[in-house]
Amino acid sequence: MSVPGFWDDPSGAQHEVQRLKWLKSVLEPLSSLSRELADAQELLQLGTDDPSMLAGVAGEVQKLLSGVEALEVESLLSGDYDRDGAVLSIHPGAGGTESCDFAGMLLRMYSRWAESVGYGWEVVDFQPGDEAGVKSVTVIVGGDCAYGRLKCERGVHRLVRISPFDSASRRHTSFVSVDVIPDVEADVEVDIDPKDLRVDTFRAGGKGGQHVNKTSSAVRITHVPTGIVVQCQNERSQLQNRNSAMRVLRARLHERQMRERQAEMAKETGQKSEIAWGSQIRSYVLHPYQMVKDHRTGVEVGNAQGVLDGNLDRFIDACLREKKWQG
Repeated sequence: MSVPGFWDDPSGAQHEVQRLKWLKSVLEPLSSLSRELADAQELLQLGTDDPSMLAGVAGEVQKLLSGVEALEVESLLSGDYDRDGAVLSIHPGAGGTESCDFAGMLLRMYSRWAESVGYGWEVVDFQPGDEAGVKSVTVIVGGDCAYGRLKCERGVHRLVRISPFDSASRRHTSFVSVDVIPDVEADVEVDIDPKDLRVDTFRAGGKGGQHVNKTSSAVRITHVPTGIVVQCQNERSQLQNRNSAMRVLRARLHERQMRERQAEMAKETGQKSEIAWGSQIRSYVLHPYQMVKDHRTGVEVGNAQGVLDGNLDRFIDACLREKKWQG
């Protein structure tokens, strides 16, 4: 970075800075594990003469194992866009209020998880359910490898419980779809012709104060050739909402291009393309027992409330390992 002319190309320079940051994130933990291994070996040698030190050796080995597991997961995040941020969208399925409430539960779950790992959380569009929960929500999750981790959550989620909205206290099953796409960087080429866009403005609904209610600050952008529609109403100004909506549109158009390329490659090679967004990936059972089960990896957790409070790493790590073995 100190080389003359390094910053003459801001985009290229930023790319190199991000690459350096990634290399450090891999090499520094590796160096730390190497030092801890050397320390454990010294303790083990001393322990042959002093058995009371063997307990310390066991503790150091456990730390090493945890560090190796964390580094293994980090090594699995090597896809083209794994290190980018993510655009997370949640939509309830059939089931009315029950499904909207489940969507709200998932939104809370992901926000808790993002907070626990230090990721940014920016709601760009939120449409509340008529009685409870969420009718539709789009969030930008910012942080290193946010997409690489959250892509494991793409699919259909299923909830089984006694519905709090059923006066007869019957058991209900509801479904919610979760979509995750990379929040692509500005230097990723996505061709958007302004002539292909239809931009509508409207008054934002829900909470927001007098400014939101009295001005047409919300923005809806339709990409006419593809039919993709995005909207943003959570910012105070129309310009801010338009910029956020364009950011999401770029991400969705880029994801569409990638899926089309993958489908074409699969067609040429005779492979079946995975429709991950349409598959049921996980069940949350709250009655007659408590369990969360991932149908892809077989991972089961009895503490369903803990999962709904954001404890997702066990499922995400197992999914990443599963994808590795699948190639």
